[in-house]
Amino acid sequence: MPSSTAEPTTPSTASPATGYRSLLRNREFAGLYAGFTLTVAASTLSGFALGSLVNHQTGSPFLTAVSMYGATFATVLGALTLMSVADGNRPRRTLVILQGASLVGVAAQAVPGVPLAVRFGLLLVLGFFQSLGTGARMGLLAEVVPTSTYALARSLMNITSGGTAILGYAVGAALLRHLSPQEVFVIAAALTGLGLGVVAATIRERSIRPARRPGLRRTWATNTALFSHKRRRVLLLNLWVPNGLIVGCEALFISYAPQHAGAFLAAGSAGMLLGDLAVGRLLTAAQRHRCAFALRLLLAAPYVLFAFQPPVPVVMAAVFVSGAGFAATLPLQEQLLALTPDPVRGQVQGVESAGRMTWQGIGAAIGGGVATYLPPGASIAALAVVSVAVTLASRACSGLDSERPPAVDAQ
Repeated sequence: MPSSTAEPTTPSTASPATGYRSLLRNREFAGLYAGFTLTVAASTLSGFALGSLVNHQTGSPFLTAVSMYGATFATVLGALTLMSVADGNRPRRTLVILQGASLVGVAAQAVPGVPLAVRFGLLLVLGFFQSLGTGARMGLLAEVVPTSTYALARSLMNITSGGTAILGYAVGAALLRHLSPQEVFVIAAALTGLGLGVVAATIRERSIRPARRPGLRRTWATNTALFSHKRRRVLLLNLWVPNGLIVGCEALFISYAPQHAGAFLAAGSAGMLLGDLAVGRLLTAAQRHRCAFALRLLLAAPYVLFAFQPPVPVVMAAVFVSGAGFAATLPLQEQLLALTPDPVRGQVQGVESAGRMTWQGIGAAIGGGVATYLPPGASIAALAVVSVAVTLASRACSGLDSERPPAVDAQ
């Protein structure tokens, strides 16, 4: 980022924070964090409500899986078209507008009698705006915290995502015993609106960004440069595909055991919370780099047990252990940030997030499609085996897990 226009007190040049409390004393980070938390809570409630609604109306594993993660399909559209808005010179205004668009989409799901085709269309619209919002949010994050605490900040946000998802799935399951899915959508819309208000009240416009005209041409130019770099391509592959296939496993929980699906999802989120806490807070950057491969294997291997129809406590333990493997995203995201020039950090992180979310949707669709022909347990195990195979193959053909982390790429 240009330093000639940066003010001396800009957070990115301040003394590094040493813990989560120090990070939260940064007003802008606290605002991003709170807005993100509320957004995750709303997304969890609305996704679970829609999945339950579709499962009740259709009984289709495929449609149920897609309904829970369908918004992720449209994130790739944001990555390919307008993701350059994440690095525009008015990021606060951009984020507020995108949060407002998400609010409208969630509120529309609460309208009674909406046909399923319209609901799926709303999912695609929400996914598009959410992908752009994620890029804008992550671009701001890289500016409001020092680079040395970026992994710590992402760790806190991931931990909160896991914890919020635990509560969201548990609360969602409880609410659906007493409320209709439409009423749960109303609660999700209220949370989305509250997140919008927090962002608007706490985030300031950045004065250090150069004037850039976002659009399709700039988005494509940056994306071309991103994918022309071999190490970045391998990083993106490992951030997207293994995770997406495991989300496909999670998307089959309702079909596998409807009465225990909320508990399984909560167990996975609890494991994610613990993994991100341990990896982000307790390990150094070098240690995170060294354990990334083992974490990617841990993410998938426990799901092979589903092929044997184990008891519910064993399933919950396996899902919990697997959830810790999602912490592999932290060292991989650190490496990607180190290989990304400052002026396009928002777009590159937006593309990474959009691709990861898109692969979650692809994984859910693959899982639902396989479960059309195989029992849900066997389908879950098959996706886990493929996830392990991708991790092993990508390691064999690259230096992704070499001893030395990558140096910053200024190109």
